[in-house]
Amino acid sequence: MSAKERLTNTSFDSLDAMMQAYAAEAVRIAASEHRVKLDYSTTAIDALEGILSTLVQPPADDLEWLTKLWGSYFGEVFRRRYSSTWTMSEYPGGQLAIPTVEIGGSRIYPLLKVHRRLTLGETENLVAFTQMARKRLDGLHPLPN
Repeated sequence: MSAKERLTNTSFDSLDAMMQAYAAEAVRIAASEHRVKLDYSTTAIDALEGILSTLVQPPADDLEWLTKLWGSYFGEVFRRRYSSTWTMSEYPGGQLAIPTVEIGGSRIYPLLKVHRRLTLGETENLVAFTQMARKRLDGLHPLPN
């Protein structure tokens, strides 16, 4: 059974557990298929961006899987850095609830960002987004030394 089938057919106790399982699979796939180490640090976003640059315009039947896989990892980087939580929330102007990382009143939509990266290409660069988001979030939620 493929990782996609296994994770898609698993019932998780919580959104947090599901997103962490997908992120862990992304780490495994990055190492085994792309020879890249993802360690949940913000510096690893460069490596994630490199992986996604090879996946631009994926087949439609893989887009949801790839979005969830890499978007979960991308979100986990923020969740772990800011000790935050995954929630389901509606994207502003949208009518669909999606997994969101809630950081002290601020929201990041990592799956949406990865979906846009996969479908729109380099203009949706994750490194640039992470730098912008960190600047704002670090100002609002300073990390302890």
